Formats: sequence, C-alpha cells, structure tokens
Amino acid sequence: MTPEEIAQAIAGYAADRKAIEIVQLDLREIIGYTDYFVICTGRTDRQTKAIHNAIHIGMKNDHGLLPRRVEGLTEASWILMDYLDVLVHVFTPDMREYYRLEQLWGEAPTQAVVTADAGS
Repeated sequence: MTPEEIAQAIAGYAADRKAIEIVQLDLREIIGYTDYFVICTGRTDRQTKAIHNAIHIGMKNDHGLLPRRVEGLTEASWILMDYLDVLVHVFTPDMREYYRLEQLWGEAPTQAVVTADAGS
C-alpha cells in the first residue's frame, strides 16, 4: 500500500466509528519522518478508544499492518498511532483544540474526509 492509501484506509476506519472532523495533512514536502497525518476527533475518551480499536483491527486484518508504536491509549484524550509513513492522531475535542495541529502544520495541503453523516 502507498502511504496515501494507508491514510485513506485509516480515515475510513475512523469514519466507521463516527469520528468527526477527519483531516489528512500531506506532509511529504515539509518533513522527512512521515508522509501524512490523519487527524480526527472522538466526542469522548471512550469513543477515541473505539476509533483506535477500529483502525488497529482494520489495518491488521485487512492490510496486515500494525502500528510501530501507540501512545496515549490509557488516558485516551490524544492517541497517537505510528504507521511510519502515516501518523494518526485521535483527539478528544478539548485536546484537539489545545494542540491545534492543523494550524501548527498550516502550510501542509489538507484534505477533509467527508463522511456519510457529515451533516448530522
């Protein structure tokens, strides 16, 4: 799988668990340690864990990929999953607002991921 395909698959698994504000940042021209960030929000820490689990199981079962590292799962307010070429950030709303990664990496091309229930 290409890094872009990995990012798209991860965004899909997050959407399946009703993640909101799913965004892909294309960092290929900006940094050397990863190609994409996938950033999403769960409404509660319980939902962020469910989003993490869906991504983890989906990537493992469907694509044979495991994250190299996962951080923040215990607290679940910011879960980081490292798929090397793709870093996944699953936030609660307060933590996403606090860290504002989209603004920090504002020069990166951004792709919002539109979900089927985006209007609800």
